[in-house]
Amino acid sequence: CTITGTGTDSVNPIATWLAPFTIQLDATGKASITAADIVYSSTDKCGIVYIRLHVTNFQCSHLGANTVTLTVTDASGNSDMCTTTVMVEDSVNPVASCIAPFTIQLDATGNASITATDIDDGSTDNCGIDSITIDETSFDCTHLGANTVTLTVTDASGNSDMCTTT
Repeated sequence: CTITGTGTDSVNPIATWLAPFTIQLDATGKASITAADIVYSSTDKCGIVYIRLHVTNFQCSHLGANTVTLTVTDASGNSDMCTTTVMVEDSVNPVASCIAPFTIQLDATGNASITATDIDDGSTDNCGIDSITIDETSFDCTHLGANTVTLTVTDASGNSDMCTTT
């Protein structure tokens, strides 16, 4: 007699990350990854047919450590998952923009002051500006004439840019 049988694969693949992954946001404050970008060593005796990351797109709100799940599925529909940390970093400097030139008048006591917002002319950053400072805020009679003021723009990741005005 002849018996016909059908073999089935009921063994899950093994999903394994080899290392944490770091990505840099671009000038628009965005970054993305695919399964081909990451380092993993997933196996299955009958072959893996599908690899999926549950998060592939990142933006400024994801700065720092993010838990990402890798799911591997074999041809029989068996699957396994593992997680790792994807570090999202912002290394893009802000763009400092200064008003030029800027004129102030001393008051009756011979003094005047300015703030960073007086000098800033729309500085920008991909993930937002954390601070804007200037190196000189107070002026008196000893400052008559042209004075160079430096504006420093810093983002939350510590990246900065400077511009100067007179």
